[in-house]
Amino acid sequence: MKRIGLIFLLLAAMVLANYSLLYSRGQHTPKQGEPVVKSDILPAMPVPADNPQSDLKIKLGMQLFFDKRLSVDNTVSCATCHDPKTGWANHDKTDTGVKGGVGERNSGTIINSGYMRYQFWDGRAVSLEEQALGPISNPIEMGESLEDVIKKLNAIPGYRSQFKAVFGTKVTSDGIANAIAAFERTIVSGMSPYDIAIKSGKPLIGPAGRGEKLFYGKGRCYTCHNGPTFSDQSFHNLGVGMNAKRPDIGREGVTKDPKDRGKFKTPGLRCVALTAPYLHDGSAATLKDVIELINRGGEPNPNLDPLMLPLRLTKQEILDLVAFLEALTGPVPIMEAPELPANR
Repeated sequence: MKRIGLIFLLLAAMVLANYSLLYSRGQHTPKQGEPVVKSDILPAMPVPADNPQSDLKIKLGMQLFFDKRLSVDNTVSCATCHDPKTGWANHDKTDTGVKGGVGERNSGTIINSGYMRYQFWDGRAVSLEEQALGPISNPIEMGESLEDVIKKLNAIPGYRSQFKAVFGTKVTSDGIANAIAAFERTIVSGMSPYDIAIKSGKPLIGPAGRGEKLFYGKGRCYTCHNGPTFSDQSFHNLGVGMNAKRPDIGREGVTKDPKDRGKFKTPGLRCVALTAPYLHDGSAATLKDVIELINRGGEPNPNLDPLMLPLRLTKQEILDLVAFLEALTGPVPIMEAPELPANR
């Protein structure tokens, strides 16, 4: 049994080492227009019937995702806040957009975002297509009108020809949204050490193994972090920032229901170790900080989720939970910005 355990540890270490090498050096350059990582553990990616995937559409979406010309001053692209080299997220607490504008929310990651029922922390978009256009016209993010973006792109021969080939039209807002969404659906995580353990029937051992037991037991993490992406696809109030003079009301801004004040989307946990800082405002610098917040039962406020009760985890148990969350990290696509169509 000891030998079997040692072999498993070596295999897991090799997976993590190969992944770390791939991630830190960014040497995995996928072919444009193709999904780069196919998961052996996640279900088939849901794709809307009115926006089927195609290689040409994905290639177009990749170019648009990296193109700073979608912003008002040509300085910010989708990839600025969702950088492949930083877990398709941003390591700043909150986003910085055009003209130095600073947002109030953390960018989050687009890894596995195609599996999420809601987009944005407050869930105001219910599809990747709807989400894709929001940052373009947001004055703090890209600060450009859709009308002007369409004019810009229609003036670029390479984009005109691609939109014609993919959609049979000139550049349109629907086409922009559909292409970016198609590309984002290819950003999928691969097998993590946890998945390897599940598939092999050999449980995680050491701190990660102890953390797994806590995740499904004393820590009650699985109550909200469940399903293939480790998210209940819902919204919860942890009390974060609710003691501010002007707190972020979160989901209430969408539903207009006071009961939703301070509620934010439950993020998925796959590859969560790559995407610090955490929480909707980026106020938790590490996974340990997040677990300590939950361990003390969140921050008191009138709308605190009833699930937020003190867990009384020990310092070692907190570290074990961190180790388990780190074991949910699988390989993700790493790519450089593609060649973009020239202005003329």
